[in-house]
This record gives sequence, C-alpha cells and structure tokens, in this order.
Amino acid sequence: MAIEIKAPSLPESVPDGTIATWYKQEGESVSRDELLVDIETDKVLLEVVAPDNGVLQKIQKAEGDTIVSNEVLALFEAGAVAEKAAEQTEPTQDKPAKAEPVEDNSSVEVLLSPAAKKLVEENGLEPNSVKGTGKDGRVTKEDVLKHLESGGASAEPAAVISPAAVAATPLVSGPRAEERVPMTRLRAKVAERLLQATNTTAMLTTFNEVNMQPVMELRNKYKDMFEKKHDGTRLGFMSFFVRASIEALKQFPAVNASIDGNDIIYHGYQDIGVAVSSPRGLVVPVLRDADAMSLADIEGQIRDYGLKARDGKLTIEEMTGGTFTISNGGVFGSLLSTPILNPPQTAILGMHKIQDRPMAVDGEVKILPMMYLALSYDHRMIDGKEAVQFLVTVKELLEDPARILLEV
Repeated sequence: MAIEIKAPSLPESVPDGTIATWYKQEGESVSRDELLVDIETDKVLLEVVAPDNGVLQKIQKAEGDTIVSNEVLALFEAGAVAEKAAEQTEPTQDKPAKAEPVEDNSSVEVLLSPAAKKLVEENGLEPNSVKGTGKDGRVTKEDVLKHLESGGASAEPAAVISPAAVAATPLVSGPRAEERVPMTRLRAKVAERLLQATNTTAMLTTFNEVNMQPVMELRNKYKDMFEKKHDGTRLGFMSFFVRASIEALKQFPAVNASIDGNDIIYHGYQDIGVAVSSPRGLVVPVLRDADAMSLADIEGQIRDYGLKARDGKLTIEEMTGGTFTISNGGVFGSLLSTPILNPPQTAILGMHKIQDRPMAVDGEVKILPMMYLALSYDHRMIDGKEAVQFLVTVKELLEDPARILLEV
C-alpha cells in the first residue's frame, strides 16, 4: 500500500517552499530515516526523510516546484526494498564483465548527493578525496565546492565554479563566458528585507572606536582556564560584545524597541540576533533571553549556531524574533561599514577588524589594537543623542570589562 510523503507543516511566517533537491529517484530503494528531499524556504532548508524501509514509488513534485504545508510530495511503498533491489540488479547478471563498474557506481551514489556527483564528474575528481559533511557522511555540493576552492586535485584543470553552478545556465562560452544563476529563496528574501529596511526606515549610522587591549589581555590570561572549565568552549570576543550591548540596552530601552505601524513596542527582555554567514547566505539566529546567559553560554550557543548554519540545520524558531542584532564584518577583514537594519528592530551594531593604530594616550603616542564600531539606527524611533550615548556606553564597558561582570 502506497504511503504519501508530505511536506512538513510550515509556520505562518513561511507561506510556502521550493523543492530544492531530490536525493532519490523513482523506483529507488531507501532505508528508514534516509534523506529523500530538501525543501528550501525563505529562512531555512527543511529535510524530508523516509518513514520506513521501502521504495520511492512516484515523485509528484519535481525540483523547482513550489509547495505548501502538508502537500503531497511523493508516493512511497513500504517493505519493498528487497524486491526492488533484485529487479534493479537483475540486468547486470547478463553482463559479468561490467559487474565491477556497476558496483563502483552504486557506491558513489551512496556517498554523493546528485548535485555533488555532477560536480565531481565535471571536474574529474576522485569521490573519496572529498570529505563529506552531510547526513551519514554524504558528500554535498558545498563539500565539493570547498574541495575545489582549497586546491583539490582533479584530472584536468577546472574553472572556478560558483556555489550555484549546478543550476547555472551558460549564456556565452569562450574567454568572456557568462552564466545566468537563479537566485535562491533565501538570497531573494534577504534582498527583499534589505530593500524594505532602506526604503521604509529613516536609517542613520553613528561611529566610534574602542581600545580592545583590556579585553584581549583578559582573554589571553584566562582563555585556557575558561576552555578547560567549560568543556572545550572557547572564549571569543563576541560574548563580550553581547554582554556589553545587553547592559547598554538596559540603559537605553529605545534601542531595544521595535516599531509596529504607529506603535512602539518596548521589550522587557534582550533577545540578541547574531548575524552568521552560511553557504546559502546571511542568517540571523537569536540568543533568547541573552541577559540571563553567561559568557560561556553565549559562546557555546554562537558556536552551535555557526555549525548549524554551515550544515543548513538552523530551524525557523531559532531565527524568529530578536530585539537587537550584532554583525561582525571584522572576521572577513572589514575595517569600517554601515550595517543595514533588521526590521522591525530599530538598531544594529557592527563590529569590525581589530587593527593596531597609533593613538594619543596621556600626551604620548602608543600603538593600540583598535576597532571601529558602527551603530545603525532608525531615526524615527531613536534620537541621535541616544544612539551616540548607547555606543559610548558599549565602548566604555569594553574598555573596562570588569564593569560588564559587575553590571555597572
């Protein structure tokens, strides 16, 4: 009896999704909990797995189709693995000379996703040379791209491939080649929200700079003890910025507020969004009730979010909400930037690269590790005075980190 494979229930904030990749074809046998298909939404990538051992009987929604909550994606026949497997292997018995290549191809199918297999074949790679990070060690498209970017060997020189090369449509060949690549749903949503922020808010940015030497000295002194005490959690800079922002938000509640139509919502809690770069684009998971979290809790949660973002495992709930956002362009080498608001939030803090610069200190020139800070804010809600005072408070807390622990 056929079982309907349905799309998962989507929250109200995600009206629909798109079929991204089918990992199994019609008539192919699958095992219980084996990945069948990826569904891409505006926020996350959802996985649909096999409910039992059996055979994927019929695919009803092809790659690229738009689906809604609980829509039927395919029909599945449970308990038919052995029968189907026998049917598939039977033709090969008449051609013993080709038995070995068939076996090799089947092993590649198990290790590689369809998109990854295509890239491996196009670039003449050895499948076993690519480290898989997907479910059950499966090699994903991103794994192959990273392998190529890191100088992975191939049978012949390969051109640089963009992350969406599999879906690309070549327009012109030759030395001035072009290709048309469909924008992912996540990238399209990010673009939409950025345009919304610039077109519907009175956005302004104020800047300051902070001497990072006190934080760096504290970190260098205790990082080994901290990592040992907290089961391998490393002490980074982000936790200091989160804690400093929380204390500043308590002093300036307008920076922690949001605008809903003609109403202002003042939040009595601090849910801090942390902008994270992923292979699919920028995502902003949220540290819930961050004011109740220790430095170790913050660092551990950010590390977990980073791993989930890399593997496409972030959930919609983990990226929903947030009262204030912190973005760290410094990890990519940015010296100065103007971050764009994340509506309906009214402010976002931008961190940047730490760079040694000559500074005047008590009438003397000293070389200090300095970082530029940027606070973009909605001028409809926050006055320039509040924005500047907020940023100065963050600066002062970071330059005297003992105040963060004492909450003064």
